[in-house]
Amino acid sequence: MTRTIQQLFDLKGKTALVTGGSRGLGLQLAQALGEAGARVMLSSRKSDDLIESAAVLKAAGIDVDWIAADCSKESDIHALADETLKRFGHVDILVNNAGVAWGAPAEDHPVEAWDKVMNVNVRGYFILTQHIAKHSMIPRKSGRIINLASIAGLGGNPRGMNTIAYNTSKGAVVNFTRALACEWGVHQITVNAICPGFFPSRMTVGTLKNMGVENLESHAPLGRLGDDEDLKGLCVLYASDAGKHITGQYLAVDGGVSAVTGG
Repeated sequence: MTRTIQQLFDLKGKTALVTGGSRGLGLQLAQALGEAGARVMLSSRKSDDLIESAAVLKAAGIDVDWIAADCSKESDIHALADETLKRFGHVDILVNNAGVAWGAPAEDHPVEAWDKVMNVNVRGYFILTQHIAKHSMIPRKSGRIINLASIAGLGGNPRGMNTIAYNTSKGAVVNFTRALACEWGVHQITVNAICPGFFPSRMTVGTLKNMGVENLESHAPLGRLGDDEDLKGLCVLYASDAGKHITGQYLAVDGGVSAVTGG
């Protein structure tokens, strides 16, 4: 008999590593995986943030641990992967969410800022994914990789937004996702991306202030920004057996903005 929908979405017995998981979208994703039954490893740069967020998840009954790591540094990434594998034994679900942004007109965008964005948003994803896959997922012939892209990676920006490096990095994440899915399908590893639209967070504070919340909401067919629940369903779909035949895909969670712009 086929499994029930509840059984397909159940993540009990699974382990998950979520980078950038101490706040914002990363914490929402970690919470979703934990609520579905997974044991969760949170990672971000600041221990204080991790301690606070882990306490929130523990209070909700989630089995959670944390490791501080800077995903712009290769040595930190390898240490994060190795320590996670040491504590958990293996990683079933990897969520690449750590990211940075930089706003500047393209003609004046600092090269060092370009490099910083690419280093975290693309290079960091690759190094961690490679390490986890090589030492856990490929040998076990199983894995779920979820990459956080953005609708910024599907096209250009509204007038007044200048984030050329961020847009380019998220476009790279989309094709990184598709290329890796094709290569690692033979190992029964699925690789998919989530492309959020505008969500209130520390990273988007400047954009929301400059562009105006009501203005941004007006460009969405649903007339609203994303909230603390809107990524949870897609994350668990990608991570669970409910999505076991989905790979190499990206889906915008943006209130319909990309349908308007054609992204």
